Amino acid sequence: MVMDDDELISAVARADEGALRELFERNAPWLAARLGRVLSRDVVEDVLQETFVAVWRGARSYRPQGRPGAWLWGIARRQAALWTRRHGRPPPTDSMAYVAGAGTDPQLVAVDRMEMEQAVASLGPAGGPERELWRLLFEEDRSVTDVAARLGIPAGTVKSRAHRLRLLLRAALREET
Repeated sequence: MVMDDDELISAVARADEGALRELFERNAPWLAARLGRVLSRDVVEDVLQETFVAVWRGARSYRPQGRPGAWLWGIARRQAALWTRRHGRPPPTDSMAYVAGAGTDPQLVAVDRMEMEQAVASLGPAGGPERELWRLLFEEDRSVTDVAARLGIPAGTVKSRAHRLRLLLRAALREET
């Protein structure tokens, strides 16, 4: 029987090494391609390894409410940010285009960056509560726990506000196209 990614993650949570191997084989190629947009090849392999170690450790916390690929990508992004901090390398210089998923065409990167900056500006003034949450979670790639402590609010509040921000950004980006 072929399991989907949700089922594989559930099996990983039960310490099934074969499920982790299958999850890796299915998802490592596209994760490596996305990570390769902002990291050198030698770093991508390290970050992928750390990503799947984190998947092994965190599979019990996975809730199949969204897309498993988004969960995996979130872990990979955090591992990339942790790697760059640990090794003293700066984060990607074009982080706004990276967030928007821009390609390598300079014109598309510029347009994506501008659209993303306008969408983020729609969240309110810099330093305001929504923009600060955005900055900490998505620009600085801090954990929910860290953001909650910095803002003095419960982690659940951070999660619900982050969800609301993503909806607002999606709506703002749709209006611009």
